[in-house]
Order: sequence, then C-alpha cells, then structure tokens
Amino acid sequence: MSFVSRRLILCAAAALVAASRLTGPACAQSDYPSRPVRLVVGFAAGGGNDIFARLVGAKLSEILGEPVVVENRPGAGGRLAAEYVSNQLADGYTLLVGASGQMSIAAAIYPDLKYHPTKTLTPLAMMGSFPLIMVISPDNPSRDVKELVEWAKQHPDKANYPSTSPAFTIAMEQLKLKSGMPAVMIPYKSSNEMILSVIDGQTMTAIADPPPTVPQAKGGKVKALAVTGAERLGELPDVPSMAEAGYPGVDVHLWSGIFAPAATSAAITAKLEKALSDSIRDPGVSAKLRNLAITPGGGPAADFRHMIDDDIVKFRDIVKAADLHFEE
Repeated sequence: MSFVSRRLILCAAAALVAASRLTGPACAQSDYPSRPVRLVVGFAAGGGNDIFARLVGAKLSEILGEPVVVENRPGAGGRLAAEYVSNQLADGYTLLVGASGQMSIAAAIYPDLKYHPTKTLTPLAMMGSFPLIMVISPDNPSRDVKELVEWAKQHPDKANYPSTSPAFTIAMEQLKLKSGMPAVMIPYKSSNEMILSVIDGQTMTAIADPPPTVPQAKGGKVKALAVTGAERLGELPDVPSMAEAGYPGVDVHLWSGIFAPAATSAAITAKLEKALSDSIRDPGVSAKLRNLAITPGGGPAADFRHMIDDDIVKFRDIVKAADLHFEE
C-alpha cells in the first residue's frame, strides 16, 4: 500500500471519529427518551407533591412514550431530594418535583444551601399553585381561628403543629406573630401525615396544602378554619379566608413544579418543557388538579424561572421581618 493510500485511510478514519463525536450526543438527544424517566419527590407518598407527580407523570408518560416512574426520597423538608437531583447526570432521565418550601423558600432562608432552584437546577414547568388550609380536629371546641388562638393560650401544653417544610412553618409562624398563639412545631415527612396527626389528636392544628386536606375536610375528619390569603377556595366555599378570619397578614400561596439538572441540554430541555406543558394543560389533568383546589400551571418555563427568583426575594423579606430562624 502506497504512502498516499495509507494517508487517505488515516484521514478517513479520523473524519469518522470526529463525526461520531459530533453526532453521538445529537443522536442521543434526538432519540430522547429511550428509557424510563424518574420523577424524584422529596416527600413521602400520599402528600400533595406526590399526588401532583403521579397525576402529571401518567400523562407525561403517554406523551413521551416511555414510563415515568415516581421515586420518593423524603427528608429534610425535600432538600435532600433537590440536592440529589442537582448532582445527577444531566441527561433528562432524572427530574425533580420541587415545591416552594424546598426551592424558593429554602433559597431564601438557608445561606449554605447545597443547590439553587434556578442555578444548579433548571425550572421546566410549574404544575400548579395553591393557598394553604388551616384545620383542627372536630373534637376541638374552637369554631374559628380566633377561638383556636384563645384555646391554645389556655392549653399551652397541647399547642403544637406539624410541618414538613419551611413553607408550612412560615405560614403558621405568621399567624403566631399576628395573634400571639403559642404552638410548637413537630416535623413530619408528608402533608398527608400532617393531616393524620391532627385527626389522631397528636397535633392541635395544621396549615397544609389542599390535596390531602380538602378530602378530609369534606369528609368531616378535620374541621377547616381558614384559607391563607384574601380569597376563599371554590372547593371549600364555606371556609373563610385568613383575611376574613381577622388575620390578613397570613397570606401564603405555594406552588409545585418540575426541574432538571442545570446542565441538561437545550434540546432535551425544550422537549421536556413542551411535553410537561401539554401534560399539565391536558383537560383531564387540569380538571383533576382543580378538583384538588389547585390552579393548573403549564405556562412558559421562563415565566416560572422569573417567579421563583421573585419568590426568593419575597420570602427573604418575610423571614427577616418576622425574625425567623431555621436549622438545616
């Protein structure tokens, strides 16, 4: 074989290697997804975020054509799951179901947080937003929030509340500041467990998200006293807002969304944003979210990112004004 022939062969081989390096990732991205996608939830099964994940995940699986598997990794108010996903391979196969408490609120109150909702993670879609609901056991004689405040003052040894994240803690601590109500926080792993603790008499009251709370309130298992914010919930029209109950400063609205590791490619991110938006805005999914007293999301990812950054500033101001301190 002549020198020229060998040179041509070597050049051709080099060109093939270069082409494979260029097209390999592109092919992988164009074929995405080719295996199951994980939705990591930082709370135990049965809570609001777990319910959202399974509802949206089922439709997302149909759209992507691959199984979407919900994986519960509870702990530290959801922060362990967020840190875990931040450190996963950015290939679109491991996503995070992130809630306000572990995302914007955590970023506002923990200076040494090992992740950031818009820096180490990429916001893909907000699944829904919602106010919180304050409930007590039907055995408690209080008929409204003011009566509960007085009852707690008279029974300080029984004055406690459950919380799974700073989001619920901030709402309750706002009420304590406005009313002078005593109450000690007890940590739980999911909002479903929070509500059960009220039903079982382990805790005096809870401020929790609608999915696990509305069915129990409608079924008479708990007594709903108020909805955080200025407006009532359509699912509980007889329950006053906190403003109507005499505490207009207790105004916390939360959200839940889906995130990917920050280094995820633009091609995969765009495909996920579109698939998630279609999943959330699907008439059947949207109707089920509304039945849970959730306002469906599914808008542009850029809007979701801006909202999170604004939330971080807002919650930082609230925590500073209330002089709240949280341990990681």
